[in-house]
Amino acid sequence: MAVRKAGRIVAAVAATALVAGGAAACGPEDLTGGSDDKGSASASASESASTGGPEAKQPPAGTDALARTPATVKGGVITVGDPKAGHTVKLYEDARCPICKKFEATGAQALVKPVAEGKVKVEYTLASFLDNNLGGSGSVNAANALRASVEAGKFPQFHAAVFANQPETETEDAFTPAFLLKIADKVDGLRGAEFDKAVQKGTYKKWVGEAMQAFTDDGMQGTPTVVIDGKKAGSDALFDQDAFAKELKASGI
Repeated sequence: MAVRKAGRIVAAVAATALVAGGAAACGPEDLTGGSDDKGSASASASESASTGGPEAKQPPAGTDALARTPATVKGGVITVGDPKAGHTVKLYEDARCPICKKFEATGAQALVKPVAEGKVKVEYTLASFLDNNLGGSGSVNAANALRASVEAGKFPQFHAAVFANQPETETEDAFTPAFLLKIADKVDGLRGAEFDKAVQKGTYKKWVGEAMQAFTDDGMQGTPTVVIDGKKAGSDALFDQDAFAKELKASGI
């Protein structure tokens, strides 16, 4: 499936909305067209690519609560949780988006318990526009690896580990296949011949295009975007676990 190209941003990620705490949503400059020129990666990115990246960090404590939670794929969307759960949270992210990392470390933690208990399912749409904006292929590489982790039965843990290992600056193209495999080492039972090959060979890059198209087709303008039972969550609640828990509670979760 064809992917609509996002325009290149030279200096930094475009901000589509200001939120509490000074955070800004990561967004494509132009979802309807733009240059295919991805630019050149930074010197630090080149160094990471040659060395396989820095030492990987452990995923956050508490991720194991979702170890037995099923993850499935339909179209360009990965769903985590009981398919029959009474509530649905749609989450739109790009692996290179620092604001997504902020959400994952804060507000998203409020989802762990209700998902583990079968009350909520989370539908992840993994965008990859930041490669076009900033140069490199880290978003595509990460989304490909995340898709591969579904087949290995380790998506929730690996998803948490990927964001925990996001580089300090979004311009650094750190998510090389070699570094993603280092991150996978931190998830018990993930590494294996099939997963490693998928990460190294880009087995799911066609699916990554489908996921990006799903992001575009849903009319999304930035990441992270969170939709709870069809209603977009207020951006002022995304970056505090207690505040987001209240947002979920207001939706009956």
